[in-house]
Amino acid sequence: MAEYDYDLFTIGAGSGGVRASRVAAGHGARVAVAEDHRVGGTCVIRGCVPKKLLTYAAHFRQDFEDAAGYGWTVGEPTFSWPALIEAKDREIARLEGIYRSLLSQSGVTCVDGRAVVVDPHTVEVGGRRITARHVLVATGGWPVRPDFPGAQWCITSNEAFALPELPRRVLIVGGGYIAVEFAGIFRGLGSTVTLAYRGDQVLRGFDDDVRAHLAGELVKHGIDLRLHAAPESIERLADGTLRATLRTAAGLEPHDVDAVMLATGRAPATRGLGLAEAGVALDEEGGVVVDDHGTSSVPSIHAVGDVTNRVALTPVAIREGAALSATLFGQRPTTVDHATIPHAVFSDPPIGAVGLTEGQARAISDAVTVHKASFRPLKATLSGREQKTLMKLVVDADTQRVLGAHMVGPDAPEIIQGIAIAVKARLTKAQFDETVAIHPTAAEEFVTMR
Repeated sequence: MAEYDYDLFTIGAGSGGVRASRVAAGHGARVAVAEDHRVGGTCVIRGCVPKKLLTYAAHFRQDFEDAAGYGWTVGEPTFSWPALIEAKDREIARLEGIYRSLLSQSGVTCVDGRAVVVDPHTVEVGGRRITARHVLVATGGWPVRPDFPGAQWCITSNEAFALPELPRRVLIVGGGYIAVEFAGIFRGLGSTVTLAYRGDQVLRGFDDDVRAHLAGELVKHGIDLRLHAAPESIERLADGTLRATLRTAAGLEPHDVDAVMLATGRAPATRGLGLAEAGVALDEEGGVVVDDHGTSSVPSIHAVGDVTNRVALTPVAIREGAALSATLFGQRPTTVDHATIPHAVFSDPPIGAVGLTEGQARAISDAVTVHKASFRPLKATLSGREQKTLMKLVVDADTQRVLGAHMVGPDAPEIIQGIAIAVKARLTKAQFDETVAIHPTAAEEFVTMR
């Protein structure tokens, strides 16, 4: 009789947990995964995928407007939020079905319910205790809700995907990627949008030129950007209107809106999992502290993805999950290189970036050369749209290695994915310059910048 019920018990069926479970099963391990919501996790169910679908929808308004400059006569377009949400829900249900099928085909047992760690080798789901040689925590992250009067009337990104109707007026609180992405979505679909952020510029941690450029484009797009502004209180009026009071440098400002969305960050979803009680070390935000292989302070308990509070990106979680299973069950100790990871913000316009920002590079060395270009996209010349693209390369002046690449403009994420290969490969500015451009494209600017 086996010493344990399973070789691996995974808590959380998101991208990282699913990949780790499938790879472990492929190595011959007996694997089960518990999920208390829907299989697919944040990315598939309430994050990357539905957000990108809503972003596509939001861009059609601009496409209709731009068409006139190219000789098209388009009638007055109409938009149905319920129709969009219904279509989005169908696609998410389809993807969830695929994830469940993949787990089943891989020989992984799915356990519906919330799993809690009892001890280093035991979890409990719905009153049933299950033992495992290894336990993997892959519960992801959860939106942070600030505590202020009336905060209960606010929504987060979780609820934004299921609103019964499109709010006519929206206040978004926050300045990170979720805040600027939903500002673009709601504005593109026709809402009046106010974006309030307590800091001096949106997208803290991104390159300063990128931050300033995007802020200007958000304002051009009709978003009321309020910096150094934070919610003081929210009152629900008799007609359902929300009266949000912002504290600004000029004093208190009332804003009457139909919805207030909190996009004030995400925290590791470890509350109530029994980890600390089992001896697992957590950081100040509740993230599971792990070594390079994904193992916690308890040798039999591991963690991957957002719950580790390292790099909160779906492809990173997937790689961490695969690496952990290769280490535990494939006799091939594997680590994930968290340096030079490309990332994108699906704002309007979108951002793509990889490598060091200018500030990060200059903090390491004074020998830094910066190459920048700002231009009007070719499409905008006939459409008449007031839009500018920004591209930037950060270069080590001594070795000429390209340390970072940044872009704000149409197709930025698609373009940066290719540039990321060159940056990861430690190519030099000279090698960029030797590459023949594809003309006319925006991407060619990365190999013609002087």
